[in-house]
Amino acid sequence: VQLVESGGGLVQAGGSLRLSCAASGSIFSINDMGWYRQAPGKQRELVATITSGGSTNYADSVKGRFTISRDNAKNTVYLQMSSLKPDDTAVYYCNAEIRATGAYYYDYWGQGTQVTVSS
Repeated sequence: VQLVESGGGLVQAGGSLRLSCAASGSIFSINDMGWYRQAPGKQRELVATITSGGSTNYADSVKGRFTISRDNAKNTVYLQMSSLKPDDTAVYYCNAEIRATGAYYYDYWGQGTQVTVSS
């Protein structure tokens, strides 16, 4: 099982980006999916999560600007980021709770994608 992210890049403040993360491999089912970020010198923090049923949760710092969604048929989670600020600059990581061939769910992480917002 692996998670592959795409969509990061350099954008000016006030701009938008859309991140995608696709899970692949021997997947039986996926519970929660989410996005986390880590800025230089800081700890990794939660950005947004979404359950398999579509319930969402956001960090206060991104509420009203970011939207998380998922396509269960494609095992893919998205993060639409708007009104970006320089403080949003970080490496963004995808996370998913996946049941592969066994009986339990395990946490999987993507490799990270850089988002840089210039002022």
